Formats: sequence, structure tokens, C-alpha cells
Amino acid sequence: MTVRRACGGSATRVALSVRATRLLVVARSAGSPLSFRPKPGSIPDSPGVYRFRDARGRVIYVGKAKSLRQRLNSYFADFSALHPRTQTMLTTAADVDWTVVGTEVEALQLEYSWIKEFDPRFNVKYRDDKSYPYLAVTLGEDFPRVQVMRGAKRKGTRYFGPYSHAWAIRETVDLLLRVFPVRTCSAGVFKRAGQIGRPCLLGYIDKCSAPCVGRVTPEEHRTLAEDFCDFMAGNTSRFIKRLEKEMRDAASEQEYERAARLRDDIQALQRALEKQAVVLGEGTDADVIALAEDPLEAAVQVFYVRGGRIRGQRGWVVDKVEESTPGELVEQFLLQMYAEAAPESMPREVLVPAMPPDSEAVAELLGEQRRARVDVRVPQRGDKRALMETVERNAKESLAQHKIRRASDLTTRSKALQEIADALDLDQAPLRIECYDVSHLQGENVVASMVVFEDGLARKSEYRRFAIKTKEGDVASIYEVITRRFRRYLEERSATGELAPDDQDAHGPIDPETGKPRKFAYPPNLVVVDGAGPQAAAAQRALDELGIDDVSVCGLAKRLEEVWLPGDDQPVIMPRSSEGLYLLQRVRDEAHRFAITYHRSKRSKTVKESALDGVPGLGPARRQALLRHFGSVKKLREATAPEICEVPGIGPSLAEVIVSTLKGDSP
Repeated sequence: MTVRRACGGSATRVALSVRATRLLVVARSAGSPLSFRPKPGSIPDSPGVYRFRDARGRVIYVGKAKSLRQRLNSYFADFSALHPRTQTMLTTAADVDWTVVGTEVEALQLEYSWIKEFDPRFNVKYRDDKSYPYLAVTLGEDFPRVQVMRGAKRKGTRYFGPYSHAWAIRETVDLLLRVFPVRTCSAGVFKRAGQIGRPCLLGYIDKCSAPCVGRVTPEEHRTLAEDFCDFMAGNTSRFIKRLEKEMRDAASEQEYERAARLRDDIQALQRALEKQAVVLGEGTDADVIALAEDPLEAAVQVFYVRGGRIRGQRGWVVDKVEESTPGELVEQFLLQMYAEAAPESMPREVLVPAMPPDSEAVAELLGEQRRARVDVRVPQRGDKRALMETVERNAKESLAQHKIRRASDLTTRSKALQEIADALDLDQAPLRIECYDVSHLQGENVVASMVVFEDGLARKSEYRRFAIKTKEGDVASIYEVITRRFRRYLEERSATGELAPDDQDAHGPIDPETGKPRKFAYPPNLVVVDGAGPQAAAAQRALDELGIDDVSVCGLAKRLEEVWLPGDDQPVIMPRSSEGLYLLQRVRDEAHRFAITYHRSKRSKTVKESALDGVPGLGPARRQALLRHFGSVKKLREATAPEICEVPGIGPSLAEVIVSTLKGDSP
């Protein structure tokens, strides 16, 4: 079989050795994986690539495997044990076919080619979270031009970046044009200047060599453009050394004005270099890739390091339509990012957060693309590890900003609320959602959080936190926090007169004295608890015991993102692309974050507590004096009352109290 693979903008053929015939298993009936399961023994135990198709013949998923037999059998062995997203893919599929290849590298090549050709709906596809600008030099033109470019890359153009902002490119170009006066004007301006025989303003201020009017030959102008590219590619020292030599020569010949111009040129190059931070050793060429993910989405950030300096940055966001490990996400990203890259743009080293499952095959494939060795590894220590942590922080921030942009859209929020109402069979969209989560460390410092989302947006002024009194597990904690919250709600209703006769004054949920909403006066339309069926049942039991029947309850299990209703044996599976599931996940994650924050603050206070805090009559100053004198509570516990009396400010009676308290006796 022959597959086309794009390389540097031109299609090249990659021949894949097919050692077995291609087998197509036609579906007997769509909707059941057993209807198109291959016959036992018909799947070869060889590396290859497989495709699942739907009833119309469209490819919906492409995968590769070291052993086709083991991988495909895993899909048909136990349907109930599969991840819900994989179950959805299998129920959508109607047939499967595969191609056997010779090596894992060929499998990677064929997998990427098929993903690009068929665009399967269940495969991971990375997309830019915004359009990044590049610094481009159009070397394919007779008179190369320096410009800012976005979008698809063009053949015959050298790219540098990407940059986070276009103004950063323009500042760098403005500095470099003093030394490399390359054309920057458009084709129309260039043609008109040649017709009238007069250059533009940049030609008069020596920031363009004016090839339009023949001040330099096409060869001389191309040399300037190539020197510009060399400087941007990291070969900076030779240009600065050359200018410094010319400056010294001009000064020795008493050409001081020319020496001053050369000095200014050197300073311009140095300022351009200062804009690109030095992060690694000189000569280091690496792409540093970091990943931030949640069960629904993942964000990838890349820092491009050339010559030890950060030359650019770029980000992607992907919807996770199937369960994937970090290594699998990294592998898919490397294939999609570098499959069409030009050899000169490939780095010598790729630093990743997790190794791909077929790391050797990936490294070999990247080496073929670069036409030289490419190392793929996870940095463990030193400057490269520190840079990886910086890129990880950028990835987390990128994912957070993406969530904020997605959540802030009114149409999306309305759709999400309606999808939740439809999935949970609610009478109306849940305009107010409260989510509860419990946090503890081995049963100690148990706390719970309550977060509120109104109209799909966080209402942080309504957040509440609880110190849990029971220590009987998460289910009992959920029962306690729901009981306490809605008991307060009933008390507030009674206080506002909502439970009183019609002729009694009622102020509603607003406190008439302060004019502010009462803490627990607003009931939610939906209560979400972090957990599965037992947690949801505990929340429903608390509401039933309080006589509240107008609040719906559900649980959201984190492992598989399943929605559980009280009393149901099976969860509600919402589509992975559902805006409703995305909103529920965001609410749950916010409750988890708020609970963790409170738990950590309580735990830190507990750590700071001392056994001396419980001694009656012992203030902070005397506690400090005792610790300074004995050095630790352990030594103080071993001391006698007369020895404790030696500490200034401690009398006999207080010493006896200290001894009794530290020994566990009642003072």
C-alpha cells in the first residue's frame, strides 16, 4: 500500500510494506459491536493500523497497534468494562478494517496519513487556541520581503516564531532593519516606487536598501535577506563580531561618524537579542512541550528554544473524545505538529512531559523528517526541568482562559443548562446550581464546600464552607452538609415569613436591616455532589428528611464523568461534546478547588498548634519562654514541676498545671 505524506509543503510518497492482505469485515447490523466482530483467528498478530467505519462507510476512528489481534480483541472482549466514550464509538461503528505494516514507524506514518485524510470524529485533533503571528521572509520572491504573517504556511517562505503578539515582531524588525535593510513593503508599493523612480520613506532613512530603484542588485538584496534569516535563526555572534571589527577599523582611520553608526547598529542587534530571554546553554535547539488536562479537554503549550533563547511560543486546545493517557496525547501531538514541518525548522531535541508509548518509533520518524537525529525525552532536573515547569504553568493558564471564554458565551450557557435539564428530566433549566464536595486527609480535618453557579456563571459571593463534625466517611459527610445547609434554608424561610400566614409581613430572602441577601435564603434548582450513587442517595435522603421536594439531586463521578441520580442502578451518560456535561464538570471542579483550599488552611493551622495551647493560664509569651528554655515540647514533658519553675514567669501552681496537662491528667 502507498500513502502520501506531506513534507515541507510538497507531497512525498512513503511506501509501506504490507505483509498481509487487507481484510474488511462488513457489518451485519449497526449498533452492536458483536455484529461486526472479526472471526476468531482472522486478525493477524502483527503491527498495523485499523479503521472503524459507521453505517455509511465514513471513517470514525483510526488507531495503530503493535499487535492488531490484542488491540482489536480488547474492543470486543467486555463491552460493559469499556470507557463510555469507547462504548459510544463502538455503537456508532458498523465495520472495521485494518492494514498490516512492517514496523512501528510505518504504523505511525499510516495512522497520521489516515487521520489527515478522513478526519475521524473520535480521534484527538489539536487546534490552535488563537491565530499566532509569525515573522516571515519570502525567500521565494525575486526581492525577498520581511513581514508579519498568519494562517497557513506558504512554500518558499522562511518562518520564525510564532510570537504571542504582532507588535513584538514589529519591534524586533524595526531594530534589525538598521543592520539588514531588507524590503518590507507590499507588492503594490514596491511596483509603484519602481515606476516613479523614488523609494518610500524607509529607503530615505536607511531602513531599506531600496532595491525598487536599483540601489542594490537582486543578489545583494538576497544576501541581506539571508543574513537576516541567519541572525533570526540564532547565528548572531558572527554579525556582532563583524560589526565590532568594522567599528574599530573606522575609528582607527578616524571615520568617527561611520564608527558611530556601526556602534548604533551593534546596540540595535544587542537590544533585539535582549528581547529573547536566554534560558538554556548557547547552541541548544529544543522544543519544550507541556500539557494541562482535565477529563474533557487538554491544552498544549510549546516554547521554541533556538540558540538557547526562546524564539517563540504557541498553544493548542483539544477536546478529548476518548480516554487517553498523557503519553498518548503527546504522541498524537508530535505527529500532527511535525508531520509537515520543514527539516530546517525541526529541533535537535524535543522535551515532553511524558514519553509516548512508542517513543523509539516516534523519535525515528521525527529523525527522518529532520534528516538527522532527534532526541525525545522528559527533563528530570536542571534548567530544562525549570523551563518545563514554566511551560506547564502557561499550559494551565491557557486551559483556564479557554474555559472562561467558553463559559462566558450566553448562547453556550443556555444550551448547557437546557442539556442538563433534558438529561436529568427536569421541569425547567437549572438556573441555580449548588455543588458540594468533601475534602480530608485520612479522615482528619474533614471539610466541605458549597459553590453556586447562577445562569451558568460562578457566584462567588454565595460560596460557603463547612467544618464537618462526623468522621464516618464521605457519604456521611455529604449527608451532614446537605442537612445543615437546607436546615438553615428552612430557618431563613421561617424568619422571612415565607412559612407564615398571608397577612404576616414577609421580606423575602433580603435582610431588611442590611439590605443584603440572607446567607442560605435562596434554594437551588439542582444540587450536585461530587461522587456516584451513594453520595447522591445521601443528599436525597437529607432533603427527604427535611421535607424538601422541589430540589433535584445528582452526583458526578470524576473517574468516568458519569451522572448519577438517586436510586438509579445505572448512570446517565451525557455525550462527551455536551456543553451540559462541560458545565457540570466545571461546577464540580470549582467545588473541589474551594474544598481543597479550605482543607489546606485548616491543616496548616493544625500543624502549627502545640500541646501547650490547651494549658489553662498559659499565654503566648510564657509558651515561647518555655520552648526557648527546654528546646521542645518533648523535653518539657519530661521535666518536673521544680525544673519548670526555673523559667521566668512560671510559678509553682502553674508548673503543676503544665505537668498535669502534658501527662494527660485533668489540671
